[in-house]
Amino acid sequence: METEDQSAVIAFLGDPATHGDTPVERAETHISHLFLVGDTVYKLKKAVTLPYLDFGTVALRQTYCEREVGLNRRTAPELYRGVSAVTREADGTLALDGDGPVADWVVVMNRFDTDTLFDRLARRGELDDDRARALADTVARFHDAAEVTDAYGGAHGLRWVVDSNATVFGTIGADYLDPAATERLTHASEHALARAADVLEDRRREGRVRQAHGDLHLRNVCLVNDRPVLFDCIEFRDDLARIDVLYDLAFLVMDFEAHDRRRQANLVFNRYMARTPDVDGLAAWPLFLSLRAAIRAHVMASAAGGPDGDLAAEARDYLARAEGYLAPPAPRLVAVGGLSGSGKSRAAREIAPEIGAAPGALVLRTDQIRKRLWGVDFLDPLPEEAYSHAMTVRTYDAVFDLARRALRAGHSVVADGVFGQPEERADIAEVADTEGVPFHGLWLEAPAGVMAERIRERTQNASDATVEVLEKQRALDLGELTWSRVDTSGSREQTLAAVRAHLKEEATP
Repeated sequence: METEDQSAVIAFLGDPATHGDTPVERAETHISHLFLVGDTVYKLKKAVTLPYLDFGTVALRQTYCEREVGLNRRTAPELYRGVSAVTREADGTLALDGDGPVADWVVVMNRFDTDTLFDRLARRGELDDDRARALADTVARFHDAAEVTDAYGGAHGLRWVVDSNATVFGTIGADYLDPAATERLTHASEHALARAADVLEDRRREGRVRQAHGDLHLRNVCLVNDRPVLFDCIEFRDDLARIDVLYDLAFLVMDFEAHDRRRQANLVFNRYMARTPDVDGLAAWPLFLSLRAAIRAHVMASAAGGPDGDLAAEARDYLARAEGYLAPPAPRLVAVGGLSGSGKSRAAREIAPEIGAAPGALVLRTDQIRKRLWGVDFLDPLPEEAYSHAMTVRTYDAVFDLARRALRAGHSVVADGVFGQPEERADIAEVADTEGVPFHGLWLEAPAGVMAERIRERTQNASDATVEVLEKQRALDLGELTWSRVDTSGSREQTLAAVRAHLKEEATP
């Protein structure tokens, strides 16, 4: 509901004369008017009250303009300049930051190239793996630094989301969304919430609920100097932004999937989890994904102009996605071993999106885990002592522990390591046996010259292995190899086809 007449302010901001006769482009959302002038954007909040926000007075709009700038400067300081007043001068005219009383407030931003929005990059096929990984790194760092806020989130926070979704679904006509499907989704969401309630409360108490982004989808990420920048976080309602960090991440992962980018959804998920191993929270992951898709379903349906339009079709797709997330396949454990240069990490990365619940299996790579335990970045070289027997044991123990916890939470795992010792192969198989999930071990191998050449060609890789390391590995007594052996000397396509063929075989119960 509109509470004030802003037509004079809108006309003023849209007039080129206000900006030295610079042309003005205009855009509009359901809660803002945008005025694009040269390299500047003025964002005017609409004088509206809605069930989830209140911009109904000038004072409230000032508060939320200042809050928007403050929160978004955490991730996008290069975009958010500040807040300006639209003032009424003595002669009755309006001015920007004049001397008269304030008529309204605007957020002032630097303009950026909208062609670099990540949803547009995805549609054009320009959202490559490096950008996906860089985005995951950005989100992980943001969440790590975000303010902890245990008064929000937990089971109670998601109870509100489930109830709100059910209420909105009840207002949408049957021509847009099938009432039987929305009712099924509501019941499934309630059951999933009840199952995850203890985990959600543990996470709230442990500091996993933070002042997050709240609206973290691909359209709210852009490139600045070829670097992913998160912007336009939620400032108008604390319980939508003070949330579990995995619930925040789930919106991004779900949006990758909705753009038919399952492989990159898996890359983002795994890069984030490698930096912030949060495997116990995976018990709530299907619910997080489903709630994000459900919200999109009713937002699209509400915005659709008719039941046969594109938005209505998207709404039905999101509804089906939301239901599907709450019926994940049973978890399984796949281990991919082999000497350095055998192609195991590439194979693990490629098969992970095809295994288990969305967005595919959790990849536990020993190279990354060793470096995280040592306290360095994935690309930083480790000293020789980091490859001691004791450190190797510690690294594999971490893999076994994380795999066990992820499987227990209901999520499939791909373990990626050399697994050159018989006891290491036995221990990872025992994890599957203990957790009662299927196991399949793959041993990748190629001629020594092929593996050595691959090692020499590596760039930007977490592995520190050299050709000398490979020679030492080749001298190891591997013991009996009972895992499925895969020749990787051919092309990547041939290797992946062979790996997939082995995985289709009956797994060990």
